Amino acid sequence: MSTNRLIAGNWKMNGLAADLAEAKALAEALAGEAATTRVALCPPATLIAQMNWQLRDSTVEIGGQDCSDKASGAYTGDISAAMLKDAGANLVILGHSERRAGHGETDADVAARVEAALAAGLEPIICVGETLAEREAGRAVEVVSSQVMASLPESLSGRAFAVAYEPVWAIGTGLTPTLEQIEEVHAAVRAAMVARLSEGGRTAPILYGGSVKPNNAAEILAVLEVGGALVGGASLKATDFLGIIRAA
Repeated sequence: MSTNRLIAGNWKMNGLAADLAEAKALAEALAGEAATTRVALCPPATLIAQMNWQLRDSTVEIGGQDCSDKASGAYTGDISAAMLKDAGANLVILGHSERRAGHGETDADVAARVEAALAAGLEPIICVGETLAEREAGRAVEVVSSQVMASLPESLSGRAFAVAYEPVWAIGTGLTPTLEQIEEVHAAVRAAMVARLSEGGRTAPILYGGSVKPNNAAEILAVLEVGGALVGGASLKATDFLGIIRAA
């Protein structure tokens, strides 16, 4: 199991310049604490450069929420991994269920984006997760294992990355799997990572995401093979996010 724990906040399509005050408050609160867990914020691309400047002296890392698999060119509206890196990001979320479902991204698309992120020097956080229908059909482990095998390129071996398990039906709903269900899927994710990357799949952290809040973070983060969390709405407010970070 990884000792490189990571708590990452995904702001999604939320946040204007005024909301950077929350990021600054988070960084100031963490400044006097021992850094036992990596902390990252992934704001909209429009805020990455400003957040990077505001948090330049802090331990809080910054990530993007997606990147193109293309390095540059005539791709209006897309953002390359190199652009994220240039703006101040050092991580990037890839394959989030909202991208897979809303934008039709396949496992192959995600793997190509991972390659682009690595080429630009970004650390990918690769998301996997089953829908409610797949969970109720008893296919959660099968679906998630397949996503891991197809979304993680072999070039990840020896590189820094994380996998985030987010049951699609728990994202933003207030619902969470049982601790036993989380442990079962995280064990399957680890097995698939090792099958795909051999030793390179043994140490990368597996994050849990899906309605993580200050009041349930401690018990979730204590589950075997849970190496951190990918947090949505609760990362928008410094006080809520701090509760989750301190639970780690």
